[in-house]
Amino acid sequence: MGGRRHSPLLCLIMSEDEKETEPEGVEKVVETQESAEDSLEAGEAEGSEEVEESEFDDEEEEVEFDLEAQVEEFRRQLEEDPDNCVHFYNLGEALSELGQMDEARESFEQALLLDTTQEFSAIIHFGIGNLYYHQLMSGIQSTVVKSSVGLHSAYKVGEQITSVHDDDYAIPLREFESAIQDIPLLKADEEIVDYISEHAPQKIATIYYKWASDLYDKARQIESYGDEIKDIKQGLKYLKKTVEIDPNHGQANLMVKYGKKMLQEGYSIYDEYGFVAKEIPGAG
Repeated sequence: MGGRRHSPLLCLIMSEDEKETEPEGVEKVVETQESAEDSLEAGEAEGSEEVEESEFDDEEEEVEFDLEAQVEEFRRQLEEDPDNCVHFYNLGEALSELGQMDEARESFEQALLLDTTQEFSAIIHFGIGNLYYHQLMSGIQSTVVKSSVGLHSAYKVGEQITSVHDDDYAIPLREFESAIQDIPLLKADEEIVDYISEHAPQKIATIYYKWASDLYDKARQIESYGDEIKDIKQGLKYLKKTVEIDPNHGQANLMVKYGKKMLQEGYSIYDEYGFVAKEIPGAG
């Protein structure tokens, strides 16, 4: 597993004791722009006229490491300090990078339980949100078409959306919203605070867009269940939430117009051969 690139938040939070003395074997996760510039200046001072491509490769290697080794290191730290929420968070991030989602979720949840002061809750909620977010966006749920693109998706045999489960979207939304709410209490580097402040709202907007997109797709399937209009209206509601967060979201804005037109004028549902299978009347 050596050489795999890690999450940008893995190992970035430390307890006060760890800030004074980093444990042996825990590699630095990110190299700051300042340290990179210092390295270049040092090379120039020694008379280097050219920076070989191999030097950039070596520098790149500094941010890559063996995730399985990191998991073992975090487990060792937990044996020594079992009540440290940071160790559980770091373990959860490493496990999620390895695709061990159930164990990662357990580690994150234990981190939340131990973080009684909520000093790290923002980043922990963000980690949990990411677990559910990636499941949602990769189409792991059996009832949702993989990589659904809403307005641009087409009916395919065996890939109908016959049901859209609210929890698939509501759970990651709740976690990202909790992350934003707890940012003022977060005891972490400014880099981490900025990262969560920027990315949590973006992911919330994307989830609302995905939710609306799947509802639109469901409303345009051949499956006759009678709630097509309800789905379009609900989708519009979520699209508006997307646009509130990201006014320049082109696809969401386009789908708002499309949804309103569907409700007003009605629309046709086509089968895989291009024939009209069902007509949905509009409001007129």
